[in-house]
Amino acid sequence: MLEAIFSFDFLYALLRAATPILFAALASTVSEKAGITNMALEGMLLFSALFGVIFTGMSGSFITGLFCTVLAGGVIGFLMAVLILNLRTDEILAAIAINLIATGGTVLLLFAVSGDRGSSASIASIAAPKLEIFLLRDIPVVGEILSGQNALTYLAIFMVFAIHMLLYKTPLGLNIRAVGENKHAAESVGIPVRRVQYTALILSGMLTSFGGFFLSGGYMNMFTRDMSAGRGFIGLAASVMGGNTPLGSFAISLLFGTASAAANVLQITTFPMELIQMIPYITTIAGLGFYSYSQKKRLQKNSK
Repeated sequence: MLEAIFSFDFLYALLRAATPILFAALASTVSEKAGITNMALEGMLLFSALFGVIFTGMSGSFITGLFCTVLAGGVIGFLMAVLILNLRTDEILAAIAINLIATGGTVLLLFAVSGDRGSSASIASIAAPKLEIFLLRDIPVVGEILSGQNALTYLAIFMVFAIHMLLYKTPLGLNIRAVGENKHAAESVGIPVRRVQYTALILSGMLTSFGGFFLSGGYMNMFTRDMSAGRGFIGLAASVMGGNTPLGSFAISLLFGTASAAANVLQITTFPMELIQMIPYITTIAGLGFYSYSQKKRLQKNSK
């Protein structure tokens, strides 16, 4: 077991396990910067996982399927914005509604499309390709870990820096952060608050859809019921613990990816399966507890 954990294959699996969590964490970061907590990440991941299977199966193309899935994710983000910003629905209640609809709605939609109830085994979907990076693959150690990953894993890493540049180096990013800090002050200087928050939630939905597509077209090669398995909430926790920054979210996503990869390795042991499956969630709770404690200590120190 220790040989498996301290191996290059484990580090390879770590990045693979962290990919959907990272997309969700980046999505949470964008919406949080605009002053809205997106707790619908779980439902968005689940819908996108199903859409990825359906759209690639219908189109016969990975690129077309991914493009349609990302558009669908943006639509879900738009609908959430309508609920929160136009209909004045509480953002937590709106998120709960989307998550609950996703749980049953994906099964209903899968049955309507294919006649399947539990998985999309009858749909000939297309998975995202794995990429061998030229030159990188020949580097000892690094090549074994980084080369041969799924295309969406590389995209997730690229998005960390892209979202960082968006938030901190562009006028749109400045507007998003201004709205999140104080929307009334932002409105007083002419920033269109509602439009900025709409944009942030649509971007959040699109980012999450990449993670959902990876679940059914990278991590697995089919859709299964409730396959998001709490990764949306773990991504939300990663964003919070990372200070709602892209780089911080990346670091914490790797931590949770390590827990998920360790849980996979431990399945070959005699430990109870129920206990092994709890590892990612126990890690999340422990991490949030430590983060809350450290924040409390920092506030106490600053108040003296």
